[in-house]
Amino acid sequence: MLKGFEFKGVEKLIGPIAALLGLVFLLQWYIYGELRSPSDPVFEVKQPPLVMKGGDPYIRALMRTISASEANSSRPYSLLYGGQQINDLSRHPEICVTIVTGPNTGNCSTAAGRYQIINTTWYHIAPRYHPNPMQLMFWAAYSFEPEYQDRVVYRWLNDSQVWGTDISQLLRQGKLNDVLRRLSPTWTSLGYGIETNSISSSLPKVYQKMLQEELNAAKQPASQKLTPSPTPSSKQVEKQPKQ
Repeated sequence: MLKGFEFKGVEKLIGPIAALLGLVFLLQWYIYGELRSPSDPVFEVKQPPLVMKGGDPYIRALMRTISASEANSSRPYSLLYGGQQINDLSRHPEICVTIVTGPNTGNCSTAAGRYQIINTTWYHIAPRYHPNPMQLMFWAAYSFEPEYQDRVVYRWLNDSQVWGTDISQLLRQGKLNDVLRRLSPTWTSLGYGIETNSISSSLPKVYQKMLQEELNAAKQPASQKLTPSPTPSSKQVEKQPKQ
């Protein structure tokens, strides 16, 4: 009878122990990013295609144009502000690099990835647009893997409530400059912001090249109308200025 009693006591502890081990495992992943090593593609061409498959070719071309100005690198998805690379893409790196030139000299920026998203912006938009968050009760983590960077930004750009207009339709109407001007408070190198660079003036040509590639890949004429992927319905997400 005593042995049976002891066994039942241990049996009752199995559930809580398993839950505790699971929590420790998840915390290890959050702190060290060692549960898996997300791929970090290395490209041999300038303005490479997205890792994400499918979607509106006009938005895809815009995303490639943004990254041409913000993260013109052979490894754009792991690029930090200032040119360093990171190895862990399991989450936003949140590394603040000191700014040494321009109007924000002396401050630091956490901009990272193909779209140089700062950490506060990532944690503002990822809860709404990330397709595969890791959740445990009230805690959530958002992988910064290449495909998820693409998908979050794609859905963000497709959200007309956030930008106050349908960006895809503006692009179809040939109003690229209007789009770049609208996005410049977020991505300041697009030609209408405070931190233009050597590529900023060439972005219209870059966009046209990217658009032709995307239309060819989609095998459809430029006049064909596409329906942008729907975005999750929730409260409006406000834009965050880039550091």
